[in-house]
Amino acid sequence: MNSNSIAEAAKPYTDYDMIRNHTELPDFPNFRTQLLYTFLHKSSTFIEQSELFALVVSLAQLGLDTHDLVSVTNERKEKAEARSRQLKVLAGDYFSSRFYHLLAQAGQVEMTRQMATAICEVNRLKMNLYTRMRQWKMTADDYMQYSVSIKTQLYLSFSRALEGMKPNSWDDMLNGYTRCEVLLDELRRIERDRDFRSGWAFWHLLQIGTKEERRQLQNEDTDPGKLRALLHKYNVKATLFQMLESQFKTLSDKIRQFDSEKLVAELYQIGEPFLRAISAPRALEEV
Repeated sequence: MNSNSIAEAAKPYTDYDMIRNHTELPDFPNFRTQLLYTFLHKSSTFIEQSELFALVVSLAQLGLDTHDLVSVTNERKEKAEARSRQLKVLAGDYFSSRFYHLLAQAGQVEMTRQMATAICEVNRLKMNLYTRMRQWKMTADDYMQYSVSIKTQLYLSFSRALEGMKPNSWDDMLNGYTRCEVLLDELRRIERDRDFRSGWAFWHLLQIGTKEERRQLQNEDTDPGKLRALLHKYNVKATLFQMLESQFKTLSDKIRQFDSEKLVAELYQIGEPFLRAISAPRALEEV
C-alpha cells in the first residue's frame, strides 16, 4: 500500500449512503495522512504499523472535523436540515469509535492513550479559539497559529515514535505542510460567502481596515458585495498566494536537506497540489 491508498482504506468506514445522501462530510485529511504514512514507512520500528496508524489518525481527524460542521444553533427546523445536523453528530461519533476499535484490536494501548490526550488538546485549543473570536481578541496571525495547531495535534502524537529520524524532521515537515494546507483552504474560503467570517481573511481585514470598514465587518448583516469589495481593495487573494508561495519555498528548502532521494521525491509529490495552486491560481478549485 502507498500513501495515496489510505483514503481508499478509510472508505469502508466512511462511505455510507445514509450519510452521503443526507449531509456533507469534511474533506479527507489527505496531506497530513500521506505525510504520516510516508514517515512511518521509513521507520524500521513502525513500518508494519504504518498503514494502521495512518488509517486510525485519519478517522479520528474526520470525527473531529465532522463535529465542526455541526451548526452552533438549531434554529432551522426543516426536516432535511434537522436530519443533516443529527447525522453529522452521529457520523463524527462513529468515525471516532472506529479509531478506538481498530487500535484496541491491534493491542495498541499506548497509542490509544496518546491519541486520546491529543483529542483533549484539540478541544482545548478550539475552545480558546472560539472564546477569543467572540471577544474580538483575535489577530490574523493568531488565527493562523491556532488553525495549524488544531490540525496538527493528532499527528504530533507520533513525534516520539519518529524521533529516531533526522532531529525535528517530523515536527518541521508536519508544521510546514499544514501551514500550506491552511493557506490553500483559506484561498478557497474567500470564494464562499457563507463561511468568510470564520477565516483568516476576515481577521486580516479587521486589522488593516478603516474604522468604518471594521464596523461593517462586525455587522453580520453586511451585504456580501461590500465584503467582496473589501477583499478586492486590500488584495487579500494576492496576499494569500504570496504567503503560500513563501511557505512552500521554506518547506522545499527543508525537504532538500534529506539524504534519501526517494523520500525527497515522495515529499514533493505530496506537496504537488500546493505548487500547482501557486503556478496556476485559476485552477485553484481543481486542487
